[in-house]
Amino acid sequence: MPDSNHLIMVRDLYKSFNSSGNRIDILKNVNFDLNKGETVAIVGASGIGKSTFLHIIGTLDRPDNGKIWVQGEDVFLFDKHKLAKFRNEFVGFVFQFHHLLPEFSAIENTMMPALINGQNKQRAREAAEKILVRVGLKERLRHMVNKLSGGEQQRVALARALVLKPPLLLADEPTGNLDKKKSEQIHELLLELNHEFCMTLVVVTHNLELADYMSRRVTIIDGQLVDVDRG
Repeated sequence: MPDSNHLIMVRDLYKSFNSSGNRIDILKNVNFDLNKGETVAIVGASGIGKSTFLHIIGTLDRPDNGKIWVQGEDVFLFDKHKLAKFRNEFVGFVFQFHHLLPEFSAIENTMMPALINGQNKQRAREAAEKILVRVGLKERLRHMVNKLSGGEQQRVALARALVLKPPLLLADEPTGNLDKKKSEQIHELLLELNHEFCMTLVVVTHNLELADYMSRRVTIIDGQLVDVDRG
């Protein structure tokens, strides 16, 4: 039974893929609880299902079997319109490859989720400017994103993910393309925003320094999520 005290509950989750006619089980009987404000790092080798799991709890992909309840609601029972609205309002996404639109400025990219949400341009622009200033891009609001550094582009991607202040931020290798200094800056910013916005943060990462910032670390062994002992 779902428990609304948890932000997310995952029960008996399965996901497989077919490769050259062979079935590959990626996630098997996964059970996972995520609480409001928690910070979780999903670590481990490439190909074990980290990103797959992240995409499923963000409703970008569907499981083969199993249930995901978000604040007590089974989100995969939503119709496509309600699911898209949920994803827009409840989940922010940041990826290793930021997927910014190069023909638009930083503020125009950041406005996109608010415009999709139906906000008028003025309100969306005000919200975008506020979060861009917060992530340290006050002087870059109107710069085209292809003129920004890698670290600045990732900050724009983070601002875009947070412009609607979603309860959940999912980040897939958010510092994978950054040097050590810029990675550390993004690490610190993620934790600051986690506290400021009381948002829940789940990060897929190979960066153990970033993982150490999180309150909890998990990995995937034989298709199941397992907590990692910090030793």
